Amino acid sequence: RMASIGLLAAGLAHEVKTPLTGVSSYTQMLLTGADADDPRTRLLEKIEQQTFRAARIVNGLLNLSRPGAVGDSETTTCDCNTVVNDVVALYLHQFDMQRVKVRRELSPEPVLVTGVEQKLQQVLLNLFLNAKDAMPRGGWLSLSTAVDGEYAVVAVADTGTGIPADVLDRIYDPFFTTKPIGRGTGLGLSIAYGIVREHDGTIECTSHEGQGTRFTIRLPLAS
Repeated sequence: RMASIGLLAAGLAHEVKTPLTGVSSYTQMLLTGADADDPRTRLLEKIEQQTFRAARIVNGLLNLSRPGAVGDSETTTCDCNTVVNDVVALYLHQFDMQRVKVRRELSPEPVLVTGVEQKLQQVLLNLFLNAKDAMPRGGWLSLSTAVDGEYAVVAVADTGTGIPADVLDRIYDPFFTTKPIGRGTGLGLSIAYGIVREHDGTIECTSHEGQGTRFTIRLPLAS
């Protein structure tokens, strides 16, 4: 099954990255010498940002099919508080539009881990978007960071619909989703799981239908 996913990922990477590169290149050409006060410049910058994001998603799919340890050349010391705040800032407007209120209980001290910051952001991004989708009528998204012994702990909890108990053990399976057709690919949690394992960490989920879901990530603290 994973071999089939690897073939799919390789083909998808080729087919998607080529047009993405073109869109990104043309956008950068248009941005060269653009007037910073022109409203269209901001739109071009958003297009550029989204192409980069799409490219990272494709890379995440590739990582899903060939998981491994994070290379030393890629890693930096990351503050989990900063990672959480940066991803929240990207989607705070969407949360407001859907009446999702964000509660942050972050450690007063930096919670430092060794890893690839963009990949850790991808993990939280997937969890945040799943939580938002689980609260179509609004609710609370609770985020916390802490230090527990030799581990950094990041928790993401929502007051949404919850996950049925009979499928809870399948949520990390590639292409498995409880969302309606067209609303999800079933790759978000699989990619998140793979990234956390790459960082020598664990991710656990507790959920109750009608009461919400909580994901707890544990990562080794930076030396």
